[in-house]
Amino acid sequence: MGLQDVLRNLVREGDLTIKLPGGSELRLGNGAGPPLVARITSASWAARIAAKPGLGVGEAYMDGGLVLEQGDIDDFIDLIGANAKNKPRSRGLLSRVRRWMKRTVREANDRAAAHRNVAHHYDLSYDLYRRFLDEDMQYSCAYFERPDMTLEEAQVAKKRHIAAKLCVEPGMSVVEIGCGWGGMALQLVEEAGAEVDAITLSIEQLKIAQARAEAKGLAHKARFSLTDYRDLKGTYDRVLSVAMFEAVGRPNYQEYFDGVARLMKDDGVGLVHSIGRPETGVTNAWIDKYIFPGGYSPALSEVLPAIERAGLIVTDVEILRLHYAETIRHWRERFRKVRPEIAELYDERFCRMWEFYLGIAEQSFRARRQFIFQIQLAKRVDAVPITRDYIGEAERAFAKARPKAA
Repeated sequence: MGLQDVLRNLVREGDLTIKLPGGSELRLGNGAGPPLVARITSASWAARIAAKPGLGVGEAYMDGGLVLEQGDIDDFIDLIGANAKNKPRSRGLLSRVRRWMKRTVREANDRAAAHRNVAHHYDLSYDLYRRFLDEDMQYSCAYFERPDMTLEEAQVAKKRHIAAKLCVEPGMSVVEIGCGWGGMALQLVEEAGAEVDAITLSIEQLKIAQARAEAKGLAHKARFSLTDYRDLKGTYDRVLSVAMFEAVGRPNYQEYFDGVARLMKDDGVGLVHSIGRPETGVTNAWIDKYIFPGGYSPALSEVLPAIERAGLIVTDVEILRLHYAETIRHWRERFRKVRPEIAELYDERFCRMWEFYLGIAEQSFRARRQFIFQIQLAKRVDAVPITRDYIGEAERAFAKARPKAA
């Protein structure tokens, strides 16, 4: 199938004109929305886009093979989102084989691969992330209790929401699988009085988290280490994982939840916060190659069997739908404001890559039905209260409480 046929099938909404190599133009969409004009710079780029649109469009924009002559990247991403439902679903044998290969090879994520994959994204410069994240460096979905919340307020609300679901009390032991730059662990120590062992595979994140704990005088209660989740020992009152499960890979789900069960005390509580999808699938080829190699956001149907086999009970499931779209919208706006600074840190190609990444990430939650799930886990049916009222009560208590760590 040629490029023109591919694009006509994909782009049915919006107003997009494509200038093709050789001088001809292709008008696409139904004329709704802002008019966009894009130029494909060579026949080789046209062939690459036609062969693999999911990979080729992002590569072309990133490397200058697709140039926007009218409109901006935000409008172009919106158009992609509006037409996402038009992407054909392959059901043939070849498609099934490719999906199986991605699952068994790309998502295998043994210890060496896990280190490489984490370093690819999270060991980028701290100076990059601090320019567009909130003050606490939360790189996961915020919780917008009110639509007028600032990003900082919504990230604090997220951490309190999670702490409330964990039913954390002073003196409890918590293990955090994937700690980022340490903000969640430090808040659990300061507001809830917990003691936290937090792990990461990112050398850069570890340095920052440890430095933050030292600066607050909390290094004895918020302990950070470079550790693979498969190597954790001991048992804890609470087991927590925020925005790390996407890096586990489907071949490892059983080992992961067996590990959660092993780490959890008999009366313990756990919480897994992850990106989810409404059905099984594969990671977008461009995202897999350039942003999150080895990553996969699961359907709940892929997660629950492993939880059940691990002997764990699902005591609560919450679906956060548009919260991540709003979170990424804030990140995109902040990124845009400091784009010249980021171009100096890296280069224009890097900026285009991240503009495309943040844009399609937001659209995946607005137009492609992705969501965040929070699964609360326990071994005993009486580990948490029998109604959800305690969550709001604990959130309000955390908001009023003074830091309990000294």
